[in-house]
Amino acid sequence: MLRIVLVVCLALIAQDAEAYIGPGAGIGFLGSLWAWLVGFVVVLGAILFWPIRWAWRRMRKGAGSSSTGSDPKA
Repeated sequence: MLRIVLVVCLALIAQDAEAYIGPGAGIGFLGSLWAWLVGFVVVLGAILFWPIRWAWRRMRKGAGSSSTGSDPKA
């Protein structure tokens, strides 16, 4: 409990740092945010597109194959 009180007191009496944060930190943050967003969209697109792709392959396989279902190229 004493440790928590000490940390709170030290946080309350802290002075302003008045430090300059250059544009590199913001550009790095935006780059990592962009990577997360693109990754999320790709994963979401893959999950949503999977049933469509499965149905498309099933339709193509059913339309062009014979009753045996064997592929002569394989």
